[in-house]
Amino acid sequence: MSLITSIRAEAASLLGEGKGKVLGPVAVGWGLLVGTRMVYPVVLPSLQEMFGLSLSTAGLLVTVLWLGSAVGQLPSGVLTDRYTERRMMVTGTVTVATALSLVVVAPTPILLYCATALVGVGLSLYPIARITILTETYPDRLGSALGVTMATGDLGQTVFPPLAGVLTAVLAWQFGFGVMIPLLLTVGLTLWVTLPDTSTNDTDETDLSVERLRYILSELRSPALVFMTVVLFLFIFVWQTFSAFYPTYLADEKGLSDTMASALFGLFFGFGVVVKPLAGSAYDRIGMRRSLVAVLVGPVAGLVLLPFVDGIWPLVGITALVSSMLGTGAITQSYLSELFADDMRGTGLGVVRTTAATLGASGPVLFGIVADRGYFDEGYLALAGVMAVIILLTLRMPGR
Repeated sequence: MSLITSIRAEAASLLGEGKGKVLGPVAVGWGLLVGTRMVYPVVLPSLQEMFGLSLSTAGLLVTVLWLGSAVGQLPSGVLTDRYTERRMMVTGTVTVATALSLVVVAPTPILLYCATALVGVGLSLYPIARITILTETYPDRLGSALGVTMATGDLGQTVFPPLAGVLTAVLAWQFGFGVMIPLLLTVGLTLWVTLPDTSTNDTDETDLSVERLRYILSELRSPALVFMTVVLFLFIFVWQTFSAFYPTYLADEKGLSDTMASALFGLFFGFGVVVKPLAGSAYDRIGMRRSLVAVLVGPVAGLVLLPFVDGIWPLVGITALVSSMLGTGAITQSYLSELFADDMRGTGLGVVRTTAATLGASGPVLFGIVADRGYFDEGYLALAGVMAVIILLTLRMPGR
């Protein structure tokens, strides 16, 4: 079978039978939300200058963003099981748009932090509902569907950080965030109009009774879930830390202009547009363990080499190597979603993702403290070591 024929067959399986009406809006919404999240690292130098933030307090701002997007995933999962995915995703996009409006007018650091926390909470309302609706829509092609959706997310992260960098340089940092607000409101309306408003779960089955809590806790004690939660925590720790400071690192330590640093940061996610569908497809075909190891080897090498490389083209190569880590999400989220029963998928995913993401949110502030003391390069070498640990744990995980 030729490559073109394979692509056509894959597209037909994802878009046929009306499934494209679900996949399209969900993917676009995800692209806007994660694109919004990655505007923060690009405008961080401007926020440091305006609000008098050090690297440590700037890292704390990013940690607040990630922490908000973590702690809300558990209640989001419970509400997704009880109500419809449409309501949760629309609420998420509108909340982020509202919070960004507060960010751009924040007069003091404390209000900036509070508005950023609300952005994170809005972001937390979308991911679980996105996974559950795709799980229900694509029971046999979940890895591919999530891969495509997450690739759209990387497309958003490819486009919006450089755009925010240009708007910040030409106008002001507020425009870097402001451009996202009408787009988020538009996609929220689109989701409300196009997605079904029917819950797949019975209300009685999703009430948080004592018996249900016992059932959920018993499911969460499985070795596969415990292993994956640890792996997910370590990966989120590395991913959030790397992404929080990469543009700043390129500008301060590698001598790139702010515009070039934001462009290279966007290119990082551009590679992910290719990586994530391939990773999702690999999960469907060869299983979790081998596909996960395959996408993690490159980042270890890239993070080890990063402190020793200078010049735009070598840095492009390093960025490409590290970018294969972006395929991890399509694999881990597919694996986790399939571990849970239909009647507790949202809640179970919420528990795992909230636990892993809350712990992982400590990465940016810890890295900021290290960088403030002059150990920027050593910090990236430490991240390479954590990534190597993830590979070793993956090789020992139960399952295929």
